[in-house]
Amino acid sequence: MTTALERPRDGGSAEWPGPLPGAEPLPGQLDRWLASHGAELVAIRRHIHAHPERSFQEFETAALIARELAVAGLSPRMLPKGNGVVCDIGEGDRIIAFRADLDALPLVDRKDVPYKSTVDGVAHACGHDVHTTVLLGLGLALAQLAERGELPGRVRLIFQPGEEAIPSGAPQVIAAGALKDVAAIYALHCYPQLPAGLVGVRSGPFTAAADTVSVKLTGPGGHTARPHLTADLVHALGRIIVDVPALLDRRIDPRAGVSMVWGSVHAGEAFNAIPGIGEVSGTVRILNREAWREAPELITKLIRDVVAPTGAEAEISYRRGVPPVINDRMAAAVIAGAAGAALGADRVVEAEISMGGEDFAFYLDHVPGAMIRLGTGVPGSDEKHDLHQGDFDVDESCIEHGVRVFVHTALAAVSTGAF
Repeated sequence: MTTALERPRDGGSAEWPGPLPGAEPLPGQLDRWLASHGAELVAIRRHIHAHPERSFQEFETAALIARELAVAGLSPRMLPKGNGVVCDIGEGDRIIAFRADLDALPLVDRKDVPYKSTVDGVAHACGHDVHTTVLLGLGLALAQLAERGELPGRVRLIFQPGEEAIPSGAPQVIAAGALKDVAAIYALHCYPQLPAGLVGVRSGPFTAAADTVSVKLTGPGGHTARPHLTADLVHALGRIIVDVPALLDRRIDPRAGVSMVWGSVHAGEAFNAIPGIGEVSGTVRILNREAWREAPELITKLIRDVVAPTGAEAEISYRRGVPPVINDRMAAAVIAGAAGAALGADRVVEAEISMGGEDFAFYLDHVPGAMIRLGTGVPGSDEKHDLHQGDFDVDESCIEHGVRVFVHTALAAVSTGAF
């Protein structure tokens, strides 16, 4: 790709106009900066979209981001495996961090667009290309402020691999020192249910913990005419599927927001033979952190109690995924105020709680922070392509809106003593 990715940078009109703060308010300065860089950011997003990389394979995407930041005069650092980037801007002992995820999903891109995925079976169907581009835009904008001595603090950009994987990439990034000296951290996620130009913010529970549980039952098998002489695994699986979620609802505070849903079940081939092996697997999603910590032991016990009378042997695998995202009250207030200043107070709405999982939660186990939802839908359109669908796309004006919100948030957060 040429043009935006291989362009000369000669300062000129692309420089941040005017002092900050100065005679011209920040929104006007951002207007001019985005007028110079908006097309460039869209081109970068389209390049990333056309060249998606699966979890932990984001080497080319990370290299592209590092090159763009270096051309802007910054000093990006590659993560140890070379599939992620960390970059600090400005000076100060107290750091405000922003995180984006780089990976794509193993899905076929079904869109008919010039920037359609060129990689078979891999697509940016979750909007990580937008997250990455918005964070890059924040970095390029703040780099010019820092160069002029007008960034009143230190900001860290974290471009993370492997958000879609289990185990995911956030713990590796944290182990590499990305949160050292960080006082607060922010992120955004594409949300096609909101039109571009709106953002959703809330404090408290934002997304759910997401774990997986699998149960393998074994028995001697037998004839369906004589179930009393064997362990009827299909019946036992039915008991697990129906009884365990119902019992779980009575053992955990309903305010914890627990959802246990089975997604896969298999047992046998013949209609008149009781199988010797049966399996069921599903997800456990929880909004409350304490309930999430207690869930593995409780669910394992419930499964064993339900299976015991059937005579089947149970092998249970409970696999941790991600904790719940619990937005910090003060961090949410800061980004809500910044979003209002960036877009207008009427463009900031209360975000709904999602039962989806997000590994941004791992960062919030260490420092306060908040994630928001970035509207990506086409204004006025009833057609909403949901996340994780092969035809998912965005109204690209959302990139500009995301950059505005992040720039305002960065400047507000580095200036406040709240963290």
